[in-house]
Amino acid sequence: MEIYLIRHTQPAVERGVCYGQTDIDVTASFEEEAAAISKHIPPDIEMVFSSPLQRCAKLAAKLFPFHTVQLLPGLMEINCGHWEMKSWADIPEDISTKWMNDFVNNPFPGGENYVQLQQRVVRHFEDISYHKTKAAIVAHGGVLRSILSHISGVELKDSFNRFSIHYGCVIRLKPWQQGWKFEHLYNVAPADAETHRPEK
Repeated sequence: MEIYLIRHTQPAVERGVCYGQTDIDVTASFEEEAAAISKHIPPDIEMVFSSPLQRCAKLAAKLFPFHTVQLLPGLMEINCGHWEMKSWADIPEDISTKWMNDFVNNPFPGGENYVQLQQRVVRHFEDISYHKTKAAIVAHGGVLRSILSHISGVELKDSFNRFSIHYGCVIRLKPWQQGWKFEHLYNVAPADAETHRPEK
């Protein structure tokens, strides 16, 4: 049994914008990025699961054209609530700072916190791993970090620093003793760094 975690390609959104469950499309580099990712995916994947948001669903369909892709709403990115598609610079600093002081437990206004994200994602991960087959999960950075935090025991607040997951990242999970071990197979940093929090 192996599970391949695959992050979506570059989304068509400006740098510095807060987004989560907004259904953002992919950029013009999608075909090139997908081709690079495909080199690190084995040909014998048996089951494919994906976030239904198009930046993931399009990649899943491209990488696995002969599979039935199971679209799971629980694999969507965190719900940023009222901050969806707002520039971080336009969110009052006192409000964003209060959120940043405990972004794991503080929910986005009208949205989720990272604990809630991890709870729904882990339920799907446990269901997928129950099949004991070679599977792929195409999802988002927050989703994949929540899985890695779960299997490694790393606290969510440390997951952004501990787990490097760039666009198009491919990570292989294998059963190990009573848990899992993971290995990055592909992880190329973009030219412009991502921004998923206020810049001070």
